[in-house]
Amino acid sequence: MPPVLVVPALAGLALLLLPMAGLAWRAPWGRLPGLLTADHVLTALRLSLTTATLATVLALIMGIPVAWMLARDNVRGRGVLRGLVTVPLVLPPVVGGIALLVAFGRRGVVGGWLEQTFGINVPFTTVAVIMAQTFVAMPFLIIAVEGALRGADSRYDQIAASLGASPWTTFRRVTLPSVAPSVVAGAILCWARALGEFGATITFAGSLPGTTRTLPLEAYAAIGAGDTDTALVLSVIMVAVCVTVLVALRDRWVRAL
Repeated sequence: MPPVLVVPALAGLALLLLPMAGLAWRAPWGRLPGLLTADHVLTALRLSLTTATLATVLALIMGIPVAWMLARDNVRGRGVLRGLVTVPLVLPPVVGGIALLVAFGRRGVVGGWLEQTFGINVPFTTVAVIMAQTFVAMPFLIIAVEGALRGADSRYDQIAASLGASPWTTFRRVTLPSVAPSVVAGAILCWARALGEFGATITFAGSLPGTTRTLPLEAYAAIGAGDTDTALVLSVIMVAVCVTVLVALRDRWVRAL
């Protein structure tokens, strides 16, 4: 590394790592065993893991076709569409939650129709948590897969088509395996982002214990109740889970692919 870059690099590492080190330093580790076995913490952790996983599955089902559309299809206004798809990356999460309410709330464009026609009420349910997490996390997957599709050699697709393979077979047997590492990397980032989602969730789904109160919301509730120790321990748990997933899965699975 050039010497001129050493100081900025160290400053950047300090900015990124010191807050997490501070959490570990200030956390009341003596309360950790009791909190890990507390019913409300286990419920919030179980809900977070379940909803983040389901949100990632939805992101894979919907995000990969969107990435294909942006990378390979000649869709009119593709640049505008790409910008709109990635808006959740920079949109304040609370604004995202408000947008979800406008679309799927009881008086929303789609939500009102769902309630009147089928009696389905989406906001303030576990489904709303999954939708909020998918909304904010799916762009990570789309960007990763689109970039890989743009960089992949499309001649293999053409060869498969010339040999009689259908578009679906070509996609499943040729295209998707060629971008599998990017799909895995994008899914990991998507899952980690969904696990830590807060703003859109609390706005669209609320903070109902056992139903919509995920681990980040549980930590926020602890702060609101003046229980700083619990909030610190829950924060450490979330950091540990995210670091474990990002390091173990990304370094091993992606490299293996």
